[in-house]
Amino acid sequence: MAEAVVSVVLESVRDFTIQEAKFLSGVSRQVEAAQTELEFMQGFLKDADARQGQDTRVQICVAKIRDAAYDLEDIIETYGLKVDSKKKKRGLKNVLKRFACIFKEGVDVHMIAAEIENITTKISALRSNLQSYNIKEIRDRDSGGGESSLQLHERLRRSYSHVVERDVVGLESNVEELVVHLVKDENRHQVVSVWGMGGLGKTTLARKVYHHKKVRQHFLSFAWVCISQRFQVRNVWERILIELTSATKEPKQEIKDMTDDEIAKKLFCVMEEMRCLVILDDIWSIETWNLLKVAFPNVETESTILLTTRNQAVASLPNRNVFLHKLQPLNENESWELLVKKAIPARAEIEGLIFLRQQGHGSEKTMEDIARDCLSELVERCLVQVGTSGSTGTIKDCRIHDLIRDMCLLKAKDESFLQINYSLQENTSSVTAQASQLGKIRRLAIYVDEKADRLVSSRDETNGHVRSLLFFGLREWRPKSEKGLLSPLKDFKVLRVLKVEGLRARRVELPSEIGNMVHLRFLSVRRSEIKTFPSSLGNLVCLQTLDFRVSSYIDMVIPNVIKKMKQLRHLYLPWNYRAKGKLELSTLGHLQTLHNLSSEYCDLKDVGRLTNLRKLKIRVLGSLQNLEEILKSTSSTLNRIRSLIVKNDTNSGEEQAMQIVSSCPGIYKLTLDGPIAELPKELHNYPNLTKLVLWSCGLKEDQMGILEKLPNLTNLKLFEKPFEENTKILVFSRGGFPSLEFLHVSRMDQITELRVEKGAMPRLCQLCIQFCSGLTTLPDGLRYLIYLKELTIRWMCRELHRRIEEDGEDFYKIQHVPCLLIGEPLD
Repeated sequence: MAEAVVSVVLESVRDFTIQEAKFLSGVSRQVEAAQTELEFMQGFLKDADARQGQDTRVQICVAKIRDAAYDLEDIIETYGLKVDSKKKKRGLKNVLKRFACIFKEGVDVHMIAAEIENITTKISALRSNLQSYNIKEIRDRDSGGGESSLQLHERLRRSYSHVVERDVVGLESNVEELVVHLVKDENRHQVVSVWGMGGLGKTTLARKVYHHKKVRQHFLSFAWVCISQRFQVRNVWERILIELTSATKEPKQEIKDMTDDEIAKKLFCVMEEMRCLVILDDIWSIETWNLLKVAFPNVETESTILLTTRNQAVASLPNRNVFLHKLQPLNENESWELLVKKAIPARAEIEGLIFLRQQGHGSEKTMEDIARDCLSELVERCLVQVGTSGSTGTIKDCRIHDLIRDMCLLKAKDESFLQINYSLQENTSSVTAQASQLGKIRRLAIYVDEKADRLVSSRDETNGHVRSLLFFGLREWRPKSEKGLLSPLKDFKVLRVLKVEGLRARRVELPSEIGNMVHLRFLSVRRSEIKTFPSSLGNLVCLQTLDFRVSSYIDMVIPNVIKKMKQLRHLYLPWNYRAKGKLELSTLGHLQTLHNLSSEYCDLKDVGRLTNLRKLKIRVLGSLQNLEEILKSTSSTLNRIRSLIVKNDTNSGEEQAMQIVSSCPGIYKLTLDGPIAELPKELHNYPNLTKLVLWSCGLKEDQMGILEKLPNLTNLKLFEKPFEENTKILVFSRGGFPSLEFLHVSRMDQITELRVEKGAMPRLCQLCIQFCSGLTTLPDGLRYLIYLKELTIRWMCRELHRRIEEDGEDFYKIQHVPCLLIGEPLD
């Protein structure tokens, strides 16, 4: 780990020295000496890292080396950015002030030079210590031109890219045994426990049972909840009740407004009156069960609870009507297969650790490309499992096995890489005291619950070293006081990653001091109720990702300072915002993602200079002057767009919205939102278009003829009146949609009939139909869709739900589909 840290810091120092050499005048000699010392240190760290567990002295020494390397990077970057800022602000006027600035800068140079020299001396001494501990210098022998490990792994990955992930095996008998105990009417069990060690596949087994055809036919309502070690009883009850009742917006809010006693009583009644199956995945302790069980029926009922656990005491649940199923270890290969597939969600934030591999590879790939390659490598090494994939094959989310997660957290603690804190209350510090902690804490993940009365403590001295600060659980938290809630953030002076998502506090403002966090690379306040965009954000010249998609009801004024953030790669503007004049964006030459570009408050001509832009979401507001001329001038950039979202917020903007679409022929993904009567006639010639979302477009009925001719379309989503009001019948004709694999139809109440002709959508494998109250029957043509693997029907009329039951008139149309997910009907 120390070798990796020093390598990253060394590359960072080299990169900063090259890019910002003009700002390091006065300390260049000291920086060069520090750089040389780090290069000498690299040779000893491979051996030192390997021997940390054998010698406490080596472990302590390595921790000090990590800290010294990080401190060196912070000092050099801080100084360079400070000098840069001063030179930009300094003018030719006021001679006295100019001399004062020069004098102050001279003092800073002396102090910074001394600090760098002190750290260099410390690193040199630590290297001598390693040598005295008999640590050997190890140098790479293959740096002279052989194939690098990265290149080798990429070549191996290409060689085996055709391999399809195998199905999990070895659980068939377990599944059948459990299904019998779930669906039998005589001597039935109210609780079924699956017990086994971590990694054996308890969750995989439960999931197979949960989706089993006989189970789906037997029970009327279903709920699945994963119980974490920090679970909240009320949250578990809420989720179960919402899933069992298929609660929509208003009923869901009624549930959230209930007291604990009311929600427990309601859940008790629902499970007593209905035939429900509730999965409680991964219960750790008997105390957890005792807290949850008061909301479950203790009388004779047709409902069943299936729980998975590693704890035998939980599995046995004395004095209950329990069936215990012990999951035995499989052979080595099968056990590992299950170990990979049983996983929990994980999310990583990038601090800027990718450039080293990018430069070492010598390619023109972006940092994002390299990051995706790294993730793919982890997947293929069976360390990470893919959760869901996008229409173009990109990984949307991923998981790791809980044993691997535990190992990572343990290693992170040993290496002082990451610390996880829970609720902050009065008189408590944001960094809890930890025994035998080596090194400074650089990354904090803070989980907030109802006990917390603050986000961070301003009294904690460790805050000055933290590089990454992530908050979790903010959507469920209501602060007791909103005044100065975010003010302590100003103490995190070298922060590079800040994520404050989902903060629901209506009077909270982002402090202007955030502009002092000049090291920030990633800043996200997504879904937070923050109402200000301080002009000081323009000081964040290192920022690469800015996600300001605050709650949609907030109307925000954005000062014209984003133009200063010239390193931005991903910019997400708020949904509702205003500006004094136009926001200038033409300086953002590295920008790849631009969300919520407003035609009213942004100059579309600026898009022409964003030559790296790949994802664009644009709001058409009002009439656009000279649009055709502007699109011609930006054509070279628009040709490179891969994902396009056009939101038409005016009744007169249809033609202009289509002009924008017609200017982006290379798109893979297209979303059209708002009134658009006709699609571009040339759309069927778009060679890359694989995903299309139509939302409230009001298309003419004949536009279906254009859609079905799209040769490479694999994913189609039709939401909320995609066709005009008088469209009653939706026809998928013979030979149409030749490549379509996923179809989602939702909230099309005006449709009274779906027709699927034989030969239509021959490759369809997933179909979802929901909230289409006018449909009373499924199309007969579904029986022709031989590759259909999953059919979801939710919130449809009761007549349709009756017809698709096993003894219903329409069941023959869908009986060949392996996975039927049937939700509750509409009231």
